[in-house]
Amino acid sequence: MEDELHCIACKQLFNNPVLLPCYHAICLNCAVHAQRPLEPSASQENSGNSTTSSSSTTESHSSSSDYHHSESDKLSILSETDSGVVCNSRPNSYVGTPNINGIVFPPVSAGSYSLSCPACKKTVYFDDNGAHNLPKYRTMRNIVDRYGELRHIVPKCQLCEREPAADATVLCEQCEVLYCDSCRENCHPSRGPLAKHNLLEPLAGKLALRNKIRNRDIICSDHEEECLSMYCMVCKTPVCAVCMHESRHSSHDVQAINTMCKAQKTELSQNLQQLSEKARTTTEFIQRLKQMSEKLNGECEELERQVDARCDALIRSIERRRQWLIDTVRQDKETKQRSLKEHVASCTCKLQKTTSLLQFCIEALKENDPVSFLQVGSMLIARVSNTDLTWHKDVLPSPRSYHQLDLTLDDNTVLKAIEHMNFIQMKTPSAALIITEECSAENNSVTIAWQPPASSYIEGYVLELDDGNGGDFREVYCGIETICTVDGLHFNCTYNARVKAFNSAGEGEYSEIIGLQTSEVAWFAFDPCLSSPELCFTPDNLTVTCEGFEHRVALGSVGFSRGVHYWEFTVDRFDADTDPSFGVARLDVSKEEMLGKDEFGWSMYIDKQRSWFMHCRNHEQRCEGGIQVGSTVGVLLDLNKHQLSFFVNDEPQGPVAFNGLYGVFYPAVSVNRGVAVTLHTALDAPSDVDDC
Repeated sequence: MEDELHCIACKQLFNNPVLLPCYHAICLNCAVHAQRPLEPSASQENSGNSTTSSSSTTESHSSSSDYHHSESDKLSILSETDSGVVCNSRPNSYVGTPNINGIVFPPVSAGSYSLSCPACKKTVYFDDNGAHNLPKYRTMRNIVDRYGELRHIVPKCQLCEREPAADATVLCEQCEVLYCDSCRENCHPSRGPLAKHNLLEPLAGKLALRNKIRNRDIICSDHEEECLSMYCMVCKTPVCAVCMHESRHSSHDVQAINTMCKAQKTELSQNLQQLSEKARTTTEFIQRLKQMSEKLNGECEELERQVDARCDALIRSIERRRQWLIDTVRQDKETKQRSLKEHVASCTCKLQKTTSLLQFCIEALKENDPVSFLQVGSMLIARVSNTDLTWHKDVLPSPRSYHQLDLTLDDNTVLKAIEHMNFIQMKTPSAALIITEECSAENNSVTIAWQPPASSYIEGYVLELDDGNGGDFREVYCGIETICTVDGLHFNCTYNARVKAFNSAGEGEYSEIIGLQTSEVAWFAFDPCLSSPELCFTPDNLTVTCEGFEHRVALGSVGFSRGVHYWEFTVDRFDADTDPSFGVARLDVSKEEMLGKDEFGWSMYIDKQRSWFMHCRNHEQRCEGGIQVGSTVGVLLDLNKHQLSFFVNDEPQGPVAFNGLYGVFYPAVSVNRGVAVTLHTALDAPSDVDDC
């Protein structure tokens, strides 16, 4: 609150504050020093409109000075009045607003003064009494006094001409002026007519003065025997009962002064409540900004550590590479030196042999016996000629390859990479682009491919798929790959897919939606991994047999939860004492007994003459007609109607076998020794399916 308690002229706590028509406050002493006398011509010129100027200035709305404290998060507002409305923000703060509407200043004449507001520069004109015409800002003075008492601020002398003024030591109860010791001796001697004035200690005097002023302010200035009890709504001023009947207020709307005071305090409290909420919101916003600043500092420190760590890693990598390069040079040097030593040894040996040959030939030339010389002459000539021809080949093959290293260090790529090492601006990625020509749908799976958004740093992608029936999207993949295959979907459904990229800055926009149609009919085979290990399958997993006497269950490779599906089995081998079982099953069906004997299997088992429907070991609906080698058994799973039906040789085998099928079902068959069946898929349902 301290900013509100400083004079806009002297920047000190208010001392005897007065209120300008523009609602700005100023110390009376500052107003007296700031006023300027008007010239006679200016006085005459303005005498006709002084009342108008004062009136228009008085009627102008207040424009509060904005003082922004350097620590704005310390802003606090509290209004606690007798209206019963309390605006809580922080304690020990008080806000009040004076009311000076209706003030009429005297007309301008010779010896008049003018005063410009230091805040808004609006000018007000006075008579020869000058700034002393301004009303006392009693509310501000009371608040300053209470603030000074709370902070133990010593009041200043009101008559000191030096700056700053000396501390006041006494307050005259009659003069209502604070004096220091020097000014009291000069301006208020304890003799003569002033000897009867009561001098009080400053703080006690201020309290007595406030009580005196409070009692004086409730008396009407025009009728000294009447108290101000009403408030004129037109003139915006307090009036007494006599004023209501004898003056211009008689025709005006008046209200009880206490009622109006309470109403205005209530309105002010409500407005302060709203302003306090804004101040609280702003305080929270400032705290968030500070937290952002702290977070920014932390992120910068973390980034610096990462830069140091990565550069250190690069330096270590360069050191390892440097050592490897040096070792490579040394190894090449050793190889060259070893080759040089070997060549030196080879040349030395060759030279020794040649020298020996030369000496031997020289001695042979000394032979005087022609027969003896001719015995070895041809041989020596051939040896010398051959040695001469192969001399350069044996002695000097390629000396350059030994004394010169064939290695050159190529560091241009690394230097360019280091020069291009920079920070990436972390922005939210752009939308990814789905590559339509690389997307496909096969059976009950779809494959979606996309390419990264241009000029964006990507940490991963999120692929979303709907339910194939226009429902909500759900996440099916999250990773760095740009292609994904989703299995286990429904047949004959159109799936919509979309993808978005993300990084540490956030998630990008979704790509355009692409629709993919799964197959209308299912093709599948037996799945050995889901079937009993005692079964035997052909390489294409379409034919199944069993070597044991007990039934074993084989499951298909796909499961169905929606749509109409039909498949058939061809009986390739069939002994008289066997009864294979055909139908559907859950994934956790028992694989070591006949299909339909537990709660996870629904089947029809059949022999040469008749068939039965079985589930949870319950046998139902015996039907005449059996199978033999070459017969076909069809299974119709209608999950739109949640029914299971069977066909033998394209004819319905009894009524609908089972109803109320909900969930995921796998094609299934159970066989034992003497039975072999082959699976046929991707078939259309029988034409008379509606009649079965």
